[in-house]
Amino acid sequence: MIHVYNTLTHQKEIFKSIQPNLITMYVCGPTIYNYIHIGNARSAIAFDTIRRYFEFRGYEVNYVSNFTDVDDKIINRAHEEGVSEATITEKYAQAFENDTLPLNIKPATVRSKATEVIPDIISFVSELIAKGYAYEADGDVYFRARQFKGYGILAHQDLNELEAGASGRLDPEELAKKEDALDFAVWKSENRPGVISWDSPWGNGRPGWHIECSVMAQKYLGNTIDVHGGGIDLAFPHHTNEIAQSEARTGQTFVHYWLHNGFVNINDEKMSKSLGNFITLHDMLERYDDPMTIRYLLSTTQYRRPINYSEDTLTQARVELDRIRTAYRNLHFRMKDSKDGRNEAVESDINEYKKQFIAAMDDDFNTQNALAAIFELIALANTYSEAAIIQRDTAMLLLETMTALMQVFGIETLMPVEQLTVEQQSLLEQRVIARQNKDFSESDRIRDILKLQDIIVEDTAQGQRWHKA
Repeated sequence: MIHVYNTLTHQKEIFKSIQPNLITMYVCGPTIYNYIHIGNARSAIAFDTIRRYFEFRGYEVNYVSNFTDVDDKIINRAHEEGVSEATITEKYAQAFENDTLPLNIKPATVRSKATEVIPDIISFVSELIAKGYAYEADGDVYFRARQFKGYGILAHQDLNELEAGASGRLDPEELAKKEDALDFAVWKSENRPGVISWDSPWGNGRPGWHIECSVMAQKYLGNTIDVHGGGIDLAFPHHTNEIAQSEARTGQTFVHYWLHNGFVNINDEKMSKSLGNFITLHDMLERYDDPMTIRYLLSTTQYRRPINYSEDTLTQARVELDRIRTAYRNLHFRMKDSKDGRNEAVESDINEYKKQFIAAMDDDFNTQNALAAIFELIALANTYSEAAIIQRDTAMLLLETMTALMQVFGIETLMPVEQLTVEQQSLLEQRVIARQNKDFSESDRIRDILKLQDIIVEDTAQGQRWHKA
């Protein structure tokens, strides 16, 4: 039975989907005006891992996420570069796809852009006005926050505190338009020449930031959804405002379970452009030759906890991932001389570690404890690989279990596809003959030649084997 920590209630709850075996899940995506940073990547990986675990437990997941492709940051970037907003958003939407592909993040069932649902947004805003929850002011439309009972409950803050914070962020002109400092924009007037806008009942304009996610979630998943995810920084005001406008429109519960991931710190400091420690995923992928190490690092801390990124933590992640891959490769190598039958004691241990993995992930996706179970499985694989005789069915069960559990972390290939040139294959064959003839100096000479080509040769009781460095 899966338990999840619900930000709305500040407690773990038994997870129960609206429809049996089907989960509706919405996760906030990036504003596409730049390459995504490591914090964005952490969120994408965290919720991809959660999605994969739901699927591992037998659910079908209808996963929707968005691209914010109309926003002040995009407009400003387009102006700086002298291009259209669409040029900017198309570039960085493609960059998102290119940069997340090496991390094996599954594509969303629907990945919608704000500009693709403008008619739906206008209709949504019109309904809010008709219900008295929103009002027009000089071409802008604002939502009456205090009119929605329970506004701010997700943030767990007093309304007076929220009002004081809102007043401090607003410029006098905008504050003068509002009935209340807490009110937020669902539609913004826009009359600057050359700036993206749409005709609406309130004049030319564009959607406010918060409205797009409500519209997309309800358009593609229904008025009430199972899971809504995003970074903890989105709990207020973004998700708080989503709840208010969505439930004001439908009169129904918007989301059953609110899940928020923690931040990424850089060398134990909060990531910030002002501190000069701002890291994009694009730059990381250019620097490191194994994207799965990045994925492993960002997915192996429980999603609600902060992650500390440094060269040391990345190196440690690579060491751990190599341990898993090596154990898999060693056992896979032994399959060629395995015998028919099974080892019931070993299979009992395999099933026990799998149960421990499930218990950990059922506890609000506790990936750290789940990894502890995986490393017990790895130790078992290493021990079994050294046995004089191994049983084929048991070895296959162990390999399949290792594969299935690591797939939850998005690491689907534990046995890399490694190809040799004709010359390298010939050298390996010559080395086998040299060892059979007890010509160990020749054997060592060939091994050293292959090592210079990043081919590592090992001699085992079951014969020669190799892998790439």
